[in-house]
Amino acid sequence: MKKIFLSTSAILLALAANPAYAQEAIVVGTDVDAGTLDSRLTRDTTAYRVADLIYSGLVHITPQLEAVPDLAESWETPDATTFIFKLRQGLKFSDGTPLTADDVVFTYTTLVQPDFNAPMRALYTPIASVEKVDDLTVKFNLSAPYAPLLSYLDLGIVPQELVEGGRDIANEPVGAGPMKLASWNRGAEIVLEANPDYWAGAPEVEKVTLKIIADNSARAQAFEAGDLDVIQSPLSPQDITRLAGDDRFGNVIIPGLGVTYINFNTKDPLLADPKMRQAFSMLIDQQTIVNDLYQGVDQVASSIILPSSWAYSADIKQPTFNLEGATKLFNELGWTDSNGDGLLDKDGKNLTVTLATHSEDPNRVQTIEFLQAMFTQAGVDAKTQITDWPSFSTNYVQKSQHQIALLGWLNIVDPDRLLFGQLSTGGPTNWGGYSNAKVDELLQKGRSSLDQKERAAAYQEAAKILAEELPYFIVSYQGYQLFYDKELPTQVVATPRGYLRGLIGMEK
Repeated sequence: MKKIFLSTSAILLALAANPAYAQEAIVVGTDVDAGTLDSRLTRDTTAYRVADLIYSGLVHITPQLEAVPDLAESWETPDATTFIFKLRQGLKFSDGTPLTADDVVFTYTTLVQPDFNAPMRALYTPIASVEKVDDLTVKFNLSAPYAPLLSYLDLGIVPQELVEGGRDIANEPVGAGPMKLASWNRGAEIVLEANPDYWAGAPEVEKVTLKIIADNSARAQAFEAGDLDVIQSPLSPQDITRLAGDDRFGNVIIPGLGVTYINFNTKDPLLADPKMRQAFSMLIDQQTIVNDLYQGVDQVASSIILPSSWAYSADIKQPTFNLEGATKLFNELGWTDSNGDGLLDKDGKNLTVTLATHSEDPNRVQTIEFLQAMFTQAGVDAKTQITDWPSFSTNYVQKSQHQIALLGWLNIVDPDRLLFGQLSTGGPTNWGGYSNAKVDELLQKGRSSLDQKERAAAYQEAAKILAEELPYFIVSYQGYQLFYDKELPTQVVATPRGYLRGLIGMEK
């Protein structure tokens, strides 16, 4: 039986509030507004980051990506499919009501219900049931061993009584984290204030305001002007270079836990054949995109597994830029310039495709425009569709209305987080409709084995198939950048996930 303990006194010494910083406030710039502040339904980076402050989970994920006790003071695993968590005594939500095992059971029971439509539901489907043992003890029963489980149990616990009583926690959240919502002016700012009922004491910062400034450069300029105290990825490369050389600001520039990728809609008749996706992938000049457009702040990707992961293999290679090879493959598939007009055609129709991304990130817009030029050079009639993030994500990609879309995934704390929900058949974030029974089998094996070597082998075999069939083409492994005013009242501790507890004195 394996037990993990971290004493309350040790954590309190590390995290307890410092009265000297009472009434301190910081202003953070962010690129998009949160879609929801119900921790179970978050799907964008701002929502994740705000929810991590408003709520607390059973565990907290440290900047070193280790799961340490948060609401749970300890846990044990009597066998490979059972986790038993012991909650701290006296836990409260920010409205002063008690947090008990009932709230934990409610949170996870609702989360895994298919009709609840939680974006990250696939991360929790191995949970067969959650039981209340007593007010301070919760038992998780798994359908199979599940290696990444602890990495995902930082999900914020929601108050059962309030939710069942009709409280709209998507807009008026109540959690048990270090901060609580003070106000939310949609599209403009989210204001948080310290939660004195947090089990480890109120944070060192009394108030956090997140200002929504969609344009990367405008956000950087607001930071330089002193209107913001903190900005972080996504940022434009030219701004990163300039800010990194400014002695007024502190910075953290490290490899991130994200990818920028092309999502091919495999349900689209034009893109259903893997060879067509291979041909289009060979038109993606990663070196120019990463080193020129992004000015080297990211890293050219070779496969779907991050190089920082224990599952990475340098031997797995997706296609690289090859204009002639792409043209040859198009020709083999019947697309030729039969009219001599410079456009590939087949059965009387030109080879036409739409490239899409969102308007808030100018580098992604530049990338799509650059891809349009390369596609055109190869004889493809390439269109572009640039819309705001809510329209692009919710009404377009997530409804599988796209053909070729440029997107990103963050918070990849385990290979499972980038693969299972996105690329297993019927996965909740499998917006491109990809399906391969062998890949399904390997992804299931990767999450259910408790042997890391077996997991790595399964993910590598899956990655080889994906590098050939290309439902995703990974353009780059993202870097992470954080800039902050050196006069901040706390010692800044950054996390590659981009979360914010390290700005308010809650990371050590």
